[in-house]
Amino acid sequence: MPSHSSRCFYLFTSGISLPLLAGSLAVILLTGCQPNQANIDKGGADDDGFTAASSHTIDANKALLEKLPFSDTQDFKDAKRGFIAKMPKLVVTDPQGKIIWDRPGYDFITGEAPNSVNPSLWRQATLNNIDGLFKVTEGVYQLRGFDLANMTVIAGKTGWIVVDPLTTAETAKTAFEFLNQQLGQRPISAILFTHSHMDHFGGALGLLENNTPKNRSLDEIDIIAPAGFMHEATSENVMAGTAMSRRAMYMYGKQLPRSVRGHIGSGLGKEPAFGQFGILSPTTVIEHDSAQLIDGVPFEFQIVSGSEAPAEFTFYLPEQQAYCGAELVSKNMHNLYTLRGAKVRDALTWSNSIDKALNAQRDTKVYFGSHHWPIWGQEPINHFLETQRDTYKYIHDQSVRMLNAGLTPAEIAEAIEMPPVLANTFSSRGYYGTAKHNAKAVYQAYLGWYDANPVHLDPLPAVDSAEKYVALMGGADNIIKQTEIAIADGEYRWAAELINHLVVADDSNRYAKELLASSYDQLGYQAESAPWRDVYLSAAFELRHGAPEKGIDLASMKQILLRSPVENFMQSMASRVIGPEAFGEEFELNIYFTDLDNNYVLTLKNAVLHHKLAPKSSTANATLNISHELFIDLIIGNAGVKDVLFSDELEIEGSKIDLASFFSKLDKPKGVFNIVTP
Repeated sequence: MPSHSSRCFYLFTSGISLPLLAGSLAVILLTGCQPNQANIDKGGADDDGFTAASSHTIDANKALLEKLPFSDTQDFKDAKRGFIAKMPKLVVTDPQGKIIWDRPGYDFITGEAPNSVNPSLWRQATLNNIDGLFKVTEGVYQLRGFDLANMTVIAGKTGWIVVDPLTTAETAKTAFEFLNQQLGQRPISAILFTHSHMDHFGGALGLLENNTPKNRSLDEIDIIAPAGFMHEATSENVMAGTAMSRRAMYMYGKQLPRSVRGHIGSGLGKEPAFGQFGILSPTTVIEHDSAQLIDGVPFEFQIVSGSEAPAEFTFYLPEQQAYCGAELVSKNMHNLYTLRGAKVRDALTWSNSIDKALNAQRDTKVYFGSHHWPIWGQEPINHFLETQRDTYKYIHDQSVRMLNAGLTPAEIAEAIEMPPVLANTFSSRGYYGTAKHNAKAVYQAYLGWYDANPVHLDPLPAVDSAEKYVALMGGADNIIKQTEIAIADGEYRWAAELINHLVVADDSNRYAKELLASSYDQLGYQAESAPWRDVYLSAAFELRHGAPEKGIDLASMKQILLRSPVENFMQSMASRVIGPEAFGEEFELNIYFTDLDNNYVLTLKNAVLHHKLAPKSSTANATLNISHELFIDLIIGNAGVKDVLFSDELEIEGSKIDLASFFSKLDKPKGVFNIVTP
C-alpha cells in the first residue's frame, strides 16, 4: 500500500475534479486519506426510523462543496495548535452513575461527510471534535471538548485564574482535575464569568470539589462578573424556564442518537452537559470598561452587555497580548434569536461592540474565546473581527431596509442574501444562528410579531384551521397523494407544510405522521445549522416515538434557584395562577422565610396575584413559615404541596384548608408538552 502522502498525491493527479474533491480535502490533509466506513450512510430506515438521504438531498449537499473554500485548512491547524494532552476516555457521570458527557460518542465524526449530513456542518463538527488541553500562549491554557463551552485557565501569581467553568459541576471538576494532572497542582485564585449564560457559569461549584490539597476556601477566591450578571443568570431560568427547557431538547437534539442520521453537534460545540448546575455570587463586579489586576495579571475589560448576552464582558491581557472575545465573537454566525426561546438580541449593539474591540489600540497576537479554537496573528484576528462585525450589521441593515419596504418576516428571510465575502468565510456561516431566522429577529425587535396583514391578526387556532384545510383539499387521501408527489420531487418544505395540516387535524394518522417525519429527515440532513438539523430530526423522532415522558430535571437547577432573588419566584407563582379557576376568589397569604427573616404578603384578587415585601398581614387567611430551601423544593417539585403543607417541617398559622385551596389554583407545569402534534 502506498504511503499516506503518496496516496494523497495520487488523488490529486488522477483526474478527480477539484470541486468534487474539495469537500474532503481538509480531511485528506489531516487524516491521510483514510476512509471511515462507519460513516457510510446505507439505504433503508435505521433503528430509530430515520430514512436514508434522498437523491435530492445528496445533490443539494454535493452542490455546497462547489460553493465554499473547503481547501482552506487553517482552522484545522489552529484547532490543533498548542495541543498538550487529551483524556483517553472522556466520559463524565453524575453521582448516580448516569452519563452526562460522552465525548467518545462523537468519534464517528471523521472522514468525509456522509450523505445524511450537510458537508459544511460536518466540517464544523469535525473541528469541534478536536479536544483536550491546549496551550494558547504563555500562561494561558484551554480545556476544549469537556462540555459545550471552553474552560480557559490563566496562570496567576499565586494560582489559577479560571475563566468560564463550563455548564455542570461534574464536567468542570473533571476538566480542572485533568489540568492539574498535566500542569501541576495549583489552587484557584479567581473565577471569571464572562457572561450570564449557563454554559459559562453552571459548573462553578465543581471547581471547589477538586482534589487539590492546596485549594483555597471560597472566601479566598475572587469571583468576577459583569454588572447585572446575577440578575440575568438567574431570572431567565425562573420565569420561562419550563418552556425553554422543553424547546432546548429540540435545539440540542437531546433525544437523538449520536449518529450520522442524528445529532452530530450544536455548531457552537458538541452539546451542553446536563448534570448539576450551580452559581457563585460575584465579589467583584465590572461595571464599565476598566483595567484590573487579578492575582498579579493585568486585565483590560470591555463591557459588551446587550450583545450576545444581557450581561457580558470581553478582556485583553496586555502582557500576553491576548484577546478573549468571550461569546461576542465565535467561529460561526450566532443567534440574534435562539430557537429555545429568548428575548431577541440587538444586532446593532452586537456589531458596534465588535467594532469597538476591532478598533482598540492593541497589538494582539492571539484571540481565544468561550467556544471553538484560537486564532494567531494580528491580520487574521482583524479579518475575523471584521467579518463577525459585518455579519451582524449586514443582517440588521438589510432586514431594516426590507421591512421599511413592506416585506414580512418570512419574505425578508427568503430574500436576504449574504455578501460573497461573508458567505465564503467559514466563521460567518450559519452553524448555530442563520441569516434567515436572524433576519426575522431583527423584524421582531423593531415591529414585533404582527406583520400588518389582517389575516394574521386573529387567525383560527391551528387545529380548527387544519381541519378546514383538510376538508377543502379533498380529505386525507388527496393530501397524502400530493405530499408523496412533493417528496418525490424533493420539495420537502412544501411537503412538510402540506402534510402538517393532516397531522394537526388527525394525529392518529400514522402514515401522515411518517410522511411528515420523512420530510423532516431530509430537511435535517440538508441543514447547515446544527440547531435546525436537531429541530427537524427531533420532530421526526417524536412523530415516530412520541413526546418524552419527562423533561429536564428541575432538581438539577436547585443550587441556581437558591441564589435567585425571591421576587423572581413570587412573580413565577403569579404566572402560574390558573385564571378561570381563580375567578371571583380573594385570598391573602403571608409567606415568612424563617432563615431569611423576611415576609412576603401575597394577595389574590381579580384572578391576579400580587406580592410585596412587608410585615405579616394580620388579615391573612394563612401564614406559611418556611425555610427558603424547602420553598424551593416545593417550587421545583422535590416536595409535594400536600406533603409539605401537612408536614412538621414548617409552621402554618391560620387555615390549612385555605392554604391548600390557594396552591390548588397554581398550575403545575410538567416540563413536557407536545410540539409537533396537538
